[in-house]
Amino acid sequence: MGFFMKKILALFFMLFFVMRITAFGEDTEPDIKSKSVVLMEKTTGNIIYEKNSDEKLSPASITKIMTLLLIFDNIKSGKIKPDDVVTTSEHAKSMGGSQVFLETGEEQTVDTLIKCIIIASGNDASVSMAEYIGGSEEKFVEMMNEKAKSLNMSNTHFEDCCGLTESDNHYTTAKDVAIMSRQLISDYPEIHNYSTVWMENIVHNTDKGSKEFTLTNTNKLLKQYEWTTGLKTGSTSKAKYCVSATAKKNDIDLIAVVMCAPDYKTRFNEAESLLEYGFSKCALFSDKLEGKHEYVKIKNCKKKKIKCEYESDFNYLLTDKNDMNTINGTVKMKKNITAPLKKGSIVGEKIYTAGDTVIGKVNIITSGEVQKMGYIDIFVRLIKNIEI
Repeated sequence: MGFFMKKILALFFMLFFVMRITAFGEDTEPDIKSKSVVLMEKTTGNIIYEKNSDEKLSPASITKIMTLLLIFDNIKSGKIKPDDVVTTSEHAKSMGGSQVFLETGEEQTVDTLIKCIIIASGNDASVSMAEYIGGSEEKFVEMMNEKAKSLNMSNTHFEDCCGLTESDNHYTTAKDVAIMSRQLISDYPEIHNYSTVWMENIVHNTDKGSKEFTLTNTNKLLKQYEWTTGLKTGSTSKAKYCVSATAKKNDIDLIAVVMCAPDYKTRFNEAESLLEYGFSKCALFSDKLEGKHEYVKIKNCKKKKIKCEYESDFNYLLTDKNDMNTINGTVKMKKNITAPLKKGSIVGEKIYTAGDTVIGKVNIITSGEVQKMGYIDIFVRLIKNIEI
């Protein structure tokens, strides 16, 4: 091959790769065929990408995200414990769809039933837990709707705890699913200890004897996408194919919700595309302020300076990684503050800017009550200031 031909081939391959990078580069938005999707960042709750995100749709088994949230809420409050034993009712056994084949009167621990719900999407396990917590599935569903309301899931209404129903009055949106998914993984990160399990055996102990049953995860992204951490799939003839997929890469947690996908492959492929898009595009600026302190002068106070704390950490989602170095934080304390002050009184703030734009603030607050000086305190201070 002549030198000139080699040069032409080298130029051709260079042009090919440039065109490929342009076509499939970081900023290329996903090609979405599903009816509704949302891509959300966990820490800030910011939405990175959306399509028909407020359209009310049937959620199928991603309904169970709310069921799981209530289960963990009840464990946290001490109302139930992971080793509590739950007895399966006839109603729970009668559930169709995806199930783990619990028998009437069968006993399983709360921990085992959580595995059955999150790994194998067991409708019978979901109803068993709903009855154990609420007394009945109907009462538990009321709790689900109350929780949805408290999370400002304004386009959501549940009629069962597992998503098996095809009632038009059982609906949610991709945005609301992202909201409840974020709440679950933020409040209870231990959910990932369950949602990342691919296969696990449980034992059915019934009048017929003991028998092992293998739970297999319905979330194929665990095998398909290396950064996957969960969360929940769903499908019915009405809802078609849905998934709320969570993933973590470079300390960024993303939630990709896909609803009403035409088939199960599209559901997972589009969730993966959304996650890849988010990871390529975003960076999270975090200023960890827990345990850090500032000092402020307060008039008419026993101490000349008071130790204060930050109200929260600061997190900001960047959609251009190059902007990371432009963020600065400046502390500004209030002046002429006079005691007394209650615990949690705002005495200053840390202001964050990106270039000339203010992107957020964190309050600086008193760690405790700040008392006003009494006559004895004034007298002691005067004595200390007298030069002998």
